[in-house]
Amino acid sequence: MATTLKESFHHLFELPLLDEIEEVGVALQFQEGEKIMEIGEYIKGMPLLVSGVIKILREDDEGDELLLYYLERGDTCSMTMACCLGDTKSEIRAIAETNVSLVMVPIRKMEEWISKFRSWRNFVFESYHNRLNEMLSTIDSIAFMNMDQRLMEYLKEKVRINQSNTIQNTHQEIAYDLHSSRVVISRLLKRLEKLGKVKLHRNHIETLDL
Repeated sequence: MATTLKESFHHLFELPLLDEIEEVGVALQFQEGEKIMEIGEYIKGMPLLVSGVIKILREDDEGDELLLYYLERGDTCSMTMACCLGDTKSEIRAIAETNVSLVMVPIRKMEEWISKFRSWRNFVFESYHNRLNEMLSTIDSIAFMNMDQRLMEYLKEKVRINQSNTIQNTHQEIAYDLHSSRVVISRLLKRLEKLGKVKLHRNHIETLDL
């Protein structure tokens, strides 16, 4: 049975707010791998993630991507909120990591609910705080971790969010997420295989002892 908005957000919002979200929100579904938001687009609403996982990416001047963080059930994207309230273009790309169900909240209600519902105000501030911490963690990993450490953390996070020891991404896709090259990632995965951490298959990676 599909997860509902109230099941995902009942612990965060009071019932009157949930009722208003259901009344004005637009329910959307995306398939795994589908693009949800693109860099340069104007954002017309704020997404509340009902089910699934979304990955948030940045892009450099040469078109190379970097994975910033994942959004999971009960989350929203603080960078999207900032774009909505400031009427600016998106600076991130959002891709469905798994099949995704979300509710898009109109901008006019975002501002109204900040003064009307304490739970909404707390949710907005906490979302900013959580996403900032995740971006700082990404910056730290780039600045202070070797690529082999970053790859290990990436694989562990993939296992956690997908709740599976099988990772379907290609070496090239992993390289895109980590802002590296396929050659480097393939070499490091081979090293992990020799250490008994993973088993490499033709179309997927099986994690063994991360």
